[in-house]
Amino acid sequence: MNRIDVWGDALLEPLRQRKFFVACFGIASTVGDFSIVWHIIGFTRAVGSTERLWQAVALSVALGVESLIVNQGIKRVFRRERPTTSGDHRFDIRTPRTSSFPSGHASSATFAVFILISYTGFPLGMLWIAIALLIALSRVVVRIHHATDILGGIVTGAILGSIAVPVISSIIG
Repeated sequence: MNRIDVWGDALLEPLRQRKFFVACFGIASTVGDFSIVWHIIGFTRAVGSTERLWQAVALSVALGVESLIVNQGIKRVFRRERPTTSGDHRFDIRTPRTSSFPSGHASSATFAVFILISYTGFPLGMLWIAIALLIALSRVVVRIHHATDILGGIVTGAILGSIAVPVISSIIG
């Protein structure tokens, strides 16, 4: 795992040298905090539709449950140290309170993508995937996660998302 993490960090270092990428990945990391972007997407989609409002509420509740499972459950089992305590000095990001593995940002992003795609299908699903990948990658770029934390978060989010989609469908139709 360490070899993958070192390789990923070195591969992304050139992005940390460019102001454009510092701004983009800094913003992506920040909007991923507390799943803010996914709540905004859900409730923006809900404007003018009662059905989509229930979808947005279900998404937000599900994201809360996912966060509890990942941050208060899984992360406590692994207790992996982060590459840095408060991120790379070139980025203005929030200092996390939980351990590193798996990435909560990557997990919640993947989880949200599963739910949003169940609502919207494709091609809009490609937008959700692009946003999720940007947020997940941002956590390695800002040096708050190792590359393998992101991979673990994606797998975790996919597992939880595949469980959540049929549950949500059975509740809200």
